[in-house]
Amino acid sequence: MTGDDARGGRLDGKVVIVTGAGNGIGAGFATALAAEGASVAVADIDRGAAERVVSAIRERGGRGLAVPVDVTDRASVRAMVSAVLAGFGDIDVLFNNAGMLLKEPYLSTTERQWQKVLDVNGLGVLLCTQEVARHFIARGRGKVINTCSTSSRSPSAHFAAYAASKAAVLSLTHSSARALAPYGITVNGIGPGIIQTDLWSQMHRDETGSARADDSPAALDDYTPTILLGRVGTPGDVAPTAIFLAGDDSDYITGQLIMVDGGIVLQ
Repeated sequence: MTGDDARGGRLDGKVVIVTGAGNGIGAGFATALAAEGASVAVADIDRGAAERVVSAIRERGGRGLAVPVDVTDRASVRAMVSAVLAGFGDIDVLFNNAGMLLKEPYLSTTERQWQKVLDVNGLGVLLCTQEVARHFIARGRGKVINTCSTSSRSPSAHFAAYAASKAAVLSLTHSSARALAPYGITVNGIGPGIIQTDLWSQMHRDETGSARADDSPAALDDYTPTILLGRVGTPGDVAPTAIFLAGDDSDYITGQLIMVDGGIVLQ
């Protein structure tokens, strides 16, 4: 096969759940994993978006399954796990990617905004990991990948709630790695930097959905001086690390955060 139909095989036979995979970086992760041979459950609260990603995966010869999920609701997460097991028969990798990005001046951040961001970005990781880990424990192995972000290490004044939520994800990565290692389960984090996705335009909208004045692709350029490599990233820049963490080459790595940020955070 050639062109868009070309597929690798580093993840042949593996079943991967990617939450928040209906658009943005999650869709990029899902299509890249499928291109390496994985059967990918595209899990998203927006079923229509998930189905569009699955259609794109299938057009390229891959295997995909659209699964609706609200990661903040345990019953919904359990239904997701059941749907994936019914559709693919197994689960090898959970990719906790679902999240929301909020840019708000520190003194203007409301209780409602704080709770919503912490629920989606933090609680969602806990619930999904707990429910999929029950399956992993029964089979004696499994991998969990969490999207942590540079904000988990280097918070900004305008991203207080988001940074706190991603610090929680990093902490959960460490605690989950300790708790699940005895069962043959690895847990690692990936730290994307400033990535060009629809999430950035959504970030610049208020709670009514009205666009703000800074809702522009040019807003991303403001961050370029903070990036050592001199440009914002794309989902394609991050996907190879996701493939590595989902595959067998990372079997002896757990409890780690791998930054893919062009040099924003120097660890």
